[in-house]
Amino acid sequence: MTKKLTEGSPAKLILFFTLPLIGGNIFQQLYSFVDTLIVGRFLGVEALAAVGCTGCIMFLTVGFIIGLSSGLSIFTGQRFGAKDYEGVHHSAATCLVLGLVVGIILAVFGYIFSRDVLIFMDTPPEILEGAVDFISIVCAGIPITVVFMLEANLIRALGDSRAPTYILATALIINIIVEPLFLLVFEWGIPGAAYGILVSQFIGGVIVVTYIWKRVPYLKIRRRDWQYLTWDFMKKHLVIALPMAFQTSIIAVGTIIVQMALNRLGPVAVAAFAAAQKVEMIALMPMMSFGIAMVAYTAQNYGAGKFARIKKGVNQCILMSGAFSILVGVFIVIFGPNFMELFVGAEEIDVIELGQVYLVTTSACYIVLALLFIYRNTLQGLGQSFVPTFAGIMELVMRAIVGLYFVDILGFWGATIASPAAWFGSCIPLALAYYYTLRKMKKNIRKLKKEQIEMAK
Repeated sequence: MTKKLTEGSPAKLILFFTLPLIGGNIFQQLYSFVDTLIVGRFLGVEALAAVGCTGCIMFLTVGFIIGLSSGLSIFTGQRFGAKDYEGVHHSAATCLVLGLVVGIILAVFGYIFSRDVLIFMDTPPEILEGAVDFISIVCAGIPITVVFMLEANLIRALGDSRAPTYILATALIINIIVEPLFLLVFEWGIPGAAYGILVSQFIGGVIVVTYIWKRVPYLKIRRRDWQYLTWDFMKKHLVIALPMAFQTSIIAVGTIIVQMALNRLGPVAVAAFAAAQKVEMIALMPMMSFGIAMVAYTAQNYGAGKFARIKKGVNQCILMSGAFSILVGVFIVIFGPNFMELFVGAEEIDVIELGQVYLVTTSACYIVLALLFIYRNTLQGLGQSFVPTFAGIMELVMRAIVGLYFVDILGFWGATIASPAAWFGSCIPLALAYYYTLRKMKKNIRKLKKEQIEMAK
């Protein structure tokens, strides 16, 4: 079911669009949450460290796909906001082709070079083989991930955030069923966790494609849509999508540098960092969801030429997401150790204590991250790519500084300040670019009104 975001109360539209997104993104993160929980509790801390140290590589590859699919769907959302429904059909076909081509390339490179990258990262020898087994399988299944994420993002671009949430929930339930089966019954070990992800995402992909075919006629790909698969039309998509994809990858390079420094501290530190990040990612999903909502909201209103609504929506979204960031920060500080125990058990005191250090440090800066998500996604919804990419470079620089210098000096606590430093470094240029763009939109509105008055005379 599609929904126009160009009419009605911005706060109400954004909130009700965001609520299913929160559920969907939490379900998305629960994939890795469940993997980490099952691996940590049933295969041990060493296996947890093996899976955990691949997180930055997954961020580099899967994150690229997330950025690409989100970027491709922005053009689709703009066409829908402009009521160019034929353009929506043509865009859907182009998105699928571009996504699959990039996904296959990533799968090949990820599968071939995963071991080399892990060795380059100074992965501890005792967890290297398990890490290679896990990440190589996940990389080989990237085309499956592409279809799943891309089609879900296209549905969201048309204003429907509920259906992707239900589909993600279904896929997660499948993952919860098959992964313990692979690990405990078939005794596949760490590879079983990776196969669990791919099986559930494959089934999720089948469901989302079936849903589009039956319930979302605007996204159905028809035979005549392929004639619009020209370089000029693809370029219009890639101009928005590639910077978003590379932005995610640039940020991921920074996390790899931090992970390399963290690996030198040993498996306990790696396991604590991995488990704490899984806890945090669940907590961050609402803030991230508000940001994702602003992509669809901004893209549709930009396509409809309703610039004043964009400013109003951003201001109201800042109030909602900012309030949540404060509440969730307090919650994480209080209950962080309880969540850590889910992964490693209450007896792993060293892992829990280190993980709590991470959670306390980062939770104090969640308000900055909330602003970052809103400014970045709003700019991307407007079709801007340079500043969000530059902000990604700033995240890389800040994480690199921390990874190369502060971890050796401050130990584990040095690694915990990498994310807050990156958030501050990225948020500053994004905020400046947003308010500069806002001034330009105000001038355009005044100019348009002046022209309308003159025409009326």
